Amino acid sequence: MNILIADDHAIVRKGLIQILREEFSPAVCIEASNSTEVLEKVKGNIWDIILLDISMPGRNGIEVLKQLRSDGIKAPVLMLSMHPEEQYAIRALRAGASGFLSKDSATQELVSAIHKVLRGRKYVSTSLAEKLADGAGVSYDKLPHEWLSDREMQVLQFIANGKTVSEIADEIFLSVNTISTYRTRILEKLRLHNNAELTRYALDNGLA
Repeated sequence: MNILIADDHAIVRKGLIQILREEFSPAVCIEASNSTEVLEKVKGNIWDIILLDISMPGRNGIEVLKQLRSDGIKAPVLMLSMHPEEQYAIRALRAGASGFLSKDSATQELVSAIHKVLRGRKYVSTSLAEKLADGAGVSYDKLPHEWLSDREMQVLQFIANGKTVSEIADEIFLSVNTISTYRTRILEKLRLHNNAELTRYALDNGLA
């Protein structure tokens, strides 16, 4: 079994490898620490499953996922994140993910999720499944940040974590002007006025 593990934290990668090798021995686990490495390592290889972190340097996990699907990569992708599933799971599934799992989840839940997506099925937590069944995932009564694009959400997170426009531009390989434009759109959509208000909004809604 070939498994690609993409996360910018070495400790997280090593922990995942240990879990996977115990459950799926002998598994070949290849590591990637950023979006560029992910896109390089998928080429010319057949992957049984890809574990992909949402928050990585450069392009975020959802953007990488969209690129993988655009490039014809059909391997199941299980998205991992420290952020609340309410904010990112739907975005990930719409982008082509096979499942979404919080990094706070227990080891057995991770193993169960991997088994499920390997069988060609989708994985979401029981709590999210209940919300989707109740219509929460298709509600038109959205919170303001739910109207943000994936890139706008990424820029919002960077701002909330204290990054300057220049630092964000360097981080995700875009121009300062482009980041400034995203910031302006975010402020307009959220009806806010400055970075301090953006940060408070992000904290209040579990986005940072």
